[in-house]
Amino acid sequence: MFQLIQKLDRGVASAERVLVVALTAAITVIMMAQVILRYFFSSPIFWAEEISVQLLVFVTLFGLSLLVHQSQLVTIDFLPRALPLRARHALLAVLGTITLVLFAYIGWLSWEWVQRDDVRIELSATTQLPRWYNYSAVPLALALLVWHQFVAILRDLHVVVKGAAQ
Repeated sequence: MFQLIQKLDRGVASAERVLVVALTAAITVIMMAQVILRYFFSSPIFWAEEISVQLLVFVTLFGLSLLVHQSQLVTIDFLPRALPLRARHALLAVLGTITLVLFAYIGWLSWEWVQRDDVRIELSATTQLPRWYNYSAVPLALALLVWHQFVAILRDLHVVVKGAAQ
């Protein structure tokens, strides 16, 4: 079961990586087209800045989730590094659980916010698209982040139990 969860986590991370690369490429193409059209043809794309900023937010949110998957978030780890292996992973599991609860709560709050009537009727200034489409990326990215954090906790607990069995 543990191996299946790890494989699923890697698959989700791969999909996120493809999404982040695609969104970054889209930002690049949109902004390059914007520069060319504005400065060479005096005909800018009116929605380019707004869409690029939204895509940048998406890249940031899903990139944060990928950082959790890869255990590359900035941490202060002098205490865990000073502990023996099993104690280190036990402490990381406890800290990871606190982080999981925090991100799950923020994700729930963001979902509640997206569902509010005043947010659902708000329209984008230039594209006139409902803003809740964009805002939905926040709870989705946080849900993926919570998933990666849950798997990280399982990895730490697996080391604790595996170390205890030896």
